[in-house]
Amino acid sequence: MTPNLSDLSHALLDAARKAGADGADSMAVSGTALSIEIRKGALEQAERSEGVEIGLRVLIGRRQACVSASDTSAATITALAERAVAMAREAPEDPFVGPADPGQLVQGWDLDALDLADPAEETGAAQLEASARAVEAASMAVKGITQVEAGAAYSRRSLHLAATNGFSGGYGRTSTSLSGVAFTGQGTEMQRDHAGESRTYAADMPGAEDIGRRAAMRALDRVGSVKPKTGTYPVVYDERVAASLVGHLLSAINGSAIARGSSWARDLLGQQVLPNGISLIEDPHRPRIGASRPFDGEGLPSLRREFVADGMLTSWVLDLATGRKLGMPSTGNAMRGTGAPPSPSTSNIDLTQGALSRDDLIAQMGTGLLVTSMIGSTINPTTGDYSRGAAGFWVENGQLSHPVHECTIAGNLRNMLLRIIPANDSRAHLSTRVPSILIDGMTLAGA
Repeated sequence: MTPNLSDLSHALLDAARKAGADGADSMAVSGTALSIEIRKGALEQAERSEGVEIGLRVLIGRRQACVSASDTSAATITALAERAVAMAREAPEDPFVGPADPGQLVQGWDLDALDLADPAEETGAAQLEASARAVEAASMAVKGITQVEAGAAYSRRSLHLAATNGFSGGYGRTSTSLSGVAFTGQGTEMQRDHAGESRTYAADMPGAEDIGRRAAMRALDRVGSVKPKTGTYPVVYDERVAASLVGHLLSAINGSAIARGSSWARDLLGQQVLPNGISLIEDPHRPRIGASRPFDGEGLPSLRREFVADGMLTSWVLDLATGRKLGMPSTGNAMRGTGAPPSPSTSNIDLTQGALSRDDLIAQMGTGLLVTSMIGSTINPTTGDYSRGAAGFWVENGQLSHPVHECTIAGNLRNMLLRIIPANDSRAHLSTRVPSILIDGMTLAGA
């Protein structure tokens, strides 16, 4: 029988107080995960995991320590609290650590509105295997495909967070996913590509056959890839990879990087970082979306926020500690696991969509590169210098010409982001919704 997560969280707090902690917060997480992998027509792997993890952060003055365990017995909880207090007494002082004031805590939330947990029965191993095999069969039915690797997974996770400042709350979420990697050709001529989908509700998943066919067609489209020309060209980042650009910006405005002074965006608060008319919005309350949440990892309310409004950077991404370091309030962006203190991170992100389709951007670029996949990266977090390996399609006269691979795209993120032109093709079900993006004047290193 799974222990009550609320009871576990409060038992940890009681043990911390008895061990001598001035304050504490605790987390209890339970989860079930099941995954199936099919390779060359055979069941390659079937895994199931179930368990409960507990985590405790204790505070002795301005010193803190974090401990975690997967054993929930009373003896373990007592020992965990005593160990944490002993560690905290030896830890260096940090004037910025500490829990939220009671007045900062979220006062109520509507889990039904967030709709994060599928009420349907758990998807079993047999059903997952059947779905993965359907992906494989659909890919193999496409002429030219020589091999397929398919996978299916289901997870259900619940958590409860409690603290000595009075906060206590929890929620659960589910996820179902299905993917396939299709291969064509042999040896050095082998090409591959993938397709995959994930949803909070299993009933919202697209068909396995569609996923398999997409993986196959994408792999076949890569046959005959060559290195592109070296030079300066416009680049369209396909919607599949465009979110990486926004990810680099979010990393640069993360409070941890700003507080260390190690971000290329450290002097840009209140300045333009995206073109006029483009905003970057976090909305943690979108229903049935995997990253949605009613409160953050410190019990503060999760709120809709514009980090970039009409091109202007309006805020850092902050938890309580980084906010205190920078003399600012938390933005309600604390994330945490059972074994570490809170740190700032975002949930659901939207970049303003444009008026043009991806095909319109390709036609507008004339001659250049459409990027559909990326490997590796060399990003200088201090200067924003950017270099990434890429593959995709060469564009001539506004039309796709031929597939390309083994090239490098380079530039500087600060300048790149100021030149983006977004399309209108972001997918509604994703937690990070970023459309295809055109950037001119990129340096390509190819043949």
